[in-house]
Amino acid sequence: MSELTLTLIKLAFLAVLWVFVLSAVSVIRSDIFGTKAPSAARPKQKKARPVAPKASTRPRKKAARGAPSTLHVVSGANQGQSVPLGEGPILLGRGTDAAIRLDDDYVSTRHARFATNGEQWFVEDLGSTNGTYVGSQRVTTPVPVGLGIQVRLGKTVVELRK
Repeated sequence: MSELTLTLIKLAFLAVLWVFVLSAVSVIRSDIFGTKAPSAARPKQKKARPVAPKASTRPRKKAARGAPSTLHVVSGANQGQSVPLGEGPILLGRGTDAAIRLDDDYVSTRHARFATNGEQWFVEDLGSTNGTYVGSQRVTTPVPVGLGIQVRLGKTVVELRK
């Protein structure tokens, strides 16, 4: 082989090696720091005068009788931890933005989300590697979850409780 061919092969091998190294660094970085949430363009808002807070005329919405009030870790490294349920979604995973940060090697950074439509709670897998399971069924779409139904994420089991 000519000297030029060998040099081109060496440069191509070096380029492939650098692509591999940079992709490995990218994966490690996203696993440590998480992914950035896309920033939506915020419309400009008019400056409003500060208004003194009024006493609410509407009665506060109480949780329906028999409705869950906490998300509780039943088994796993974080056993015993719980988070109160509110109106917003609850993120589970190893990331810093998770409501319950799970110390489980089989859980993704952003593994699953519990959300409500106001009447019922749902669990949704967020593209995790090892999946989210309700009973023995793998979750692929948002699935309704009731009181006492166990949801498995990696080696961790969580459930909704009163």
